[in-house]
This record gives sequence, C-alpha cells and structure tokens, in this order.
Amino acid sequence: MRMLPEAEGEGAFAKTLKKLWERLSTSPPPAGGGEAGPGVSGIQPQAPPPPSPVKLSGGSLALLYEDDFLEELRARLLQKGIEERKEFERYTTFSPPPGYVEERRYWVIRPFSWVAILFHPSQRERLYYLVEPSLTPTEKELLETVHRDLLDRLPYSDSEERDLLLKETVERILEERGIWVGEDTLQKLLYYLRRNYVGYGKIEALLRDPRIEDISCDGLGLPLFLYHQEYQNLKTNLAFTDPLELDLFVGRLVERAGKQISLGKPTVDAALPEGYRLQATLGKEVTARGSTFTIRKYRKEPFTPVDLIRYGTFSPEMLAHLWLATENRKNIMIIGGTASGKTSTLNALTLFIPPDAKIISIEDTRELFLYQENWVASVTRPAPGGKAITMYDLLMQALRQRPEILIVGEVRGPEALTLFQAMTTGHTSYSTMHAGSVEEMVLRLEGEPINLPHHMLSALDLVCVQNLTYFKDVRVRRSQSVVEIGGVDPETGALSINRLFERDPITDRFRKLGDSKVLAEVAKERGWGPTRLERELANRRALLEYMVGADIRRIEDVAQVVRRYFLEPERVLEEIGGVGDASPR
Repeated sequence: MRMLPEAEGEGAFAKTLKKLWERLSTSPPPAGGGEAGPGVSGIQPQAPPPPSPVKLSGGSLALLYEDDFLEELRARLLQKGIEERKEFERYTTFSPPPGYVEERRYWVIRPFSWVAILFHPSQRERLYYLVEPSLTPTEKELLETVHRDLLDRLPYSDSEERDLLLKETVERILEERGIWVGEDTLQKLLYYLRRNYVGYGKIEALLRDPRIEDISCDGLGLPLFLYHQEYQNLKTNLAFTDPLELDLFVGRLVERAGKQISLGKPTVDAALPEGYRLQATLGKEVTARGSTFTIRKYRKEPFTPVDLIRYGTFSPEMLAHLWLATENRKNIMIIGGTASGKTSTLNALTLFIPPDAKIISIEDTRELFLYQENWVASVTRPAPGGKAITMYDLLMQALRQRPEILIVGEVRGPEALTLFQAMTTGHTSYSTMHAGSVEEMVLRLEGEPINLPHHMLSALDLVCVQNLTYFKDVRVRRSQSVVEIGGVDPETGALSINRLFERDPITDRFRKLGDSKVLAEVAKERGWGPTRLERELANRRALLEYMVGADIRRIEDVAQVVRRYFLEPERVLEEIGGVGDASPR
C-alpha cells in the first residue's frame, strides 16, 4: 500500500486526506465481491489480472477530497440546523402564515423570543414575525393570577437586582398558593412578567433587536411597522386591537420618558431612559385612527469616524479634511433629509474637537453623546407647569458661559439667527438642518421664521450634505457632497461656493473636485506652507485608515487615539508606521 507522507499537524483536514489517499491507493477486490463459482461448462474461470495501482494527479486528489469534505460538511451543517431548530422551538411553536415562506430567523431574547423574516412571493412583501413563548390555557390562567398578585406585592426598584427580586416574588406567590410548576413553565412565566413589568410590554423584543432603527404604531388595529437595517420598512405581526390597552400603553411610554400626556395636551416629544426618541399622540384628538407612537432608536455605542468610513458614508480623505477643519475651529453645518444620519455624523465629528475645550450643546430631545468631559448638555423644557424654556433661551444662556464650541442639535426657528450671530462673534458652532442641498438651506435660513440676513451666511465655513439613497438597490446613508462657503460678494450679493467633494452615484465613490480654501486659511493662520498642509492631511488620513484596519471602533478607543495624536503626533505616527514628520503643537 502506498502511504501519503505525514501531513503537517493532526487536524481534521490532514486525517481526512490521509484516509482518502489510503482508500484510493488500495486495489479493489475482484469483481463479484468474493470467490468465483464453477462456470457453465464446469471449467474454473480464469481470475482477472489485478488492476493497475491507482494513479492520481494532484488535481484529481483535490477534487476527490473536496467531494468528501463537502459531504461531511453538509452532514455537519444538517446536524447543526437540527440542533438549532430544537433550541428555537424549546419554548415556542411556529408555522408561517398562509402564503409566506421563511427566509431567515435570528434570536432577539435568547432562548425565549426570536424573529422570522417571511416573504410572500405573490405579493412581493416581507413580514417581520416575532415569535414568543407559547402558553397553554392553564399557563395563561396562571400568568393572569400571578400578574394580579404582583400588582400589590412587587416593590418598585430600578436597581440591577430587580430581575432577581421579580423571580423571588413570583416563586413566593406560587409557593403560597400551593402551585408547583416545571422549570420550563416557570421560565415562560418569568419572561412575560419581566417583559411587562420591567420592559416595554409587547414591543420589548423590538426594542431589544439591534437591527431595528424605528418602531411605529399608526393607530388602533393596525400592524406595527419598523425600519430594519437590512430589509428597510417592514410590517410586523404585532398590533393593538383594544383602544384602552393602546391608550394606557402610550401613557406608560410617556411616563417613562418623565413627561405627561392628556386629552388637553395630546402630543408629546420626549426621550426614553435608554435615549430613544419618542413621539406620541393620545386618542383621536389629533390622529383620526387613535393613539400613535414612534420610537427612534439610537445605538448604545455612538457612531465614530471609523464607523462612518466602514459604512461608506465618508471616505478617509473627506474625514481628514473635516478633522483638520474641526480641530481649527471652523463652523460646520450638516444638512440632509429625514433619517439621513445628520446627528450621527455630527456626533462623530465632535471627536475631532480639541481636548478639554468647553462645549455646550442645545437640543430639543437629547440625542448627542459626546465623549469630552468639559461638556454642558442643555435640553429644552415644554410649558406645562411653568414657563417654557426654548432653544433660543438656552442659546442666550450659553453665550454668557464663554463656550469655545456651541452645538445646536437642529436649527429650525429664531435660534438659527442667534447661532449665526454667535459665529460672527467668534464662537465656533456646529449644527444640523433639514435641507436637501445648499440652495435649500439658504432658502430656509433666509425665509420665515428664521429671516437670516444674507450677509451673515459668510460666517459658515463648511456644509456637509447627506442623504438616504440607494446603491445597487440597497438603501445606504451617504455624504452627497462637502461644500465650502467662501463668502458673499459685497457688490452682487452672490454667495461664493466651493464644492470640495462629491459622490459618484454610479460607483459609490467620492471625488475631490478642488483644493480647500478653508484649509488654505488654516495653513495661513498656522504658518504652514502647501507641503506642510498636505502632510497634515496625509497624517490624519493614515491614522483614520489605521483605525479602520485595526478595527478600533469604540468611542473611548477612538477618542483616546485622537487625543494622543493631538498631544504627541510624532509618537503616534511612529507607532502606526504612518506618514510622519508632524510638528508638535
């Protein structure tokens, strides 16, 4: 028998290959599978000559091994699929609605609730189907009993031990009633009680799904809709069919946000404790189909410049320009449509602000999350129970605190005029605005209710235009262009615009259209020549690309790298093997 030389290592690959080689190298048994019997004429037939040894080329052996390996792989995947399906169905039962086929499933709250993405071939629509633990009639009755007893016995607690407190209270109630249940039943009861007492009821699993960005209830008897990162707008199998249940649920959401809602004030814009943005209406006062709510989720970990590059929203070269502009106190406005990622970009750019600079942010609803410690986060207050405190009021107060950086979450009213006045008096400012282009931004600023004088537009340095668009039939968030505001011609009143970067929608790549006049001013102020300016940009680009390659994404880690580069650029560039030759500040 020919033997394969000892393969390196003792992994599954080497062992399987050796066995295959030995099997193929062994001469097959005689035809018929045993000794031959006498022939028809009584003459012993002559045994056929032994076959020649099998000769395999490297390519043939590779193909035979590949078939063997794929067969084994298929068997393992099948076994894994069977085991996973058993885990999915431990507490639940599921069959797709008529006409739908299952595309995929994934866990949300393991091992209790999971999601099936279903597709209807004839209607060409997808359905987000939430599957939760199945209850028998006896278990449903028991759940109602325990629920009633908990109303009077479960003390309020916002500590991390509330889950343990809930479990102990439930077990005590069952013991007092002389009820014994199995472990699976107990876990299902605890899931629903935890969901309803500690969580957000029937939408708890939706809020726990990291792939969901928006959750919308459009009224009574209507399915909940959501925006999924992979499938965009999806209908769900959840709905509120009882008007009292829906009204109470909306009231509970608003209370968790620390506000009140009533028929006298049937609309609320607030933020939930997790930072999610809530907009709710009560009854049919302002919404014809009953109470509604919309929850906009935000990542627990804010987007960083590294994320913007990885998702293709910006290129490293673009962010290197914005980094240098931000570091040197240039005024930036980020504009775009709804859900285009304006606030995420603004939050990411704040990491480029010089360390320890005094920052004051002003928002209607808290959305920004800055890593800097020297930061005052201001939020407006509505009128009920006292005098309303508007963004304009907060901005006027902020100007008296000698801030180095002013950040206004979104300008839409008189506060925009005050913000531009702050720019003209030397306060570096960043903000966002709903506008699809620079021209639309100018029209909004100069029209009602802002009425910004035309000449004050020259206080703005850079405008980033973002959009929620398509690339290869997939919805993506992209920076459409980066534009510099060069000033206003005193004779003609024309606004000078320098388009610095622009996205090509066909290739989904960014083109640099010209040299930066804003950074030329920075170079002049810093005493840099053209070569030094290009080197500074190259260094920042190299550092951004290094963080992308090294998967440095967490806001704490990115902030630490940027801070170190600000304080000791040469040492940081030496560590990453970057461009180098950066003078200390």
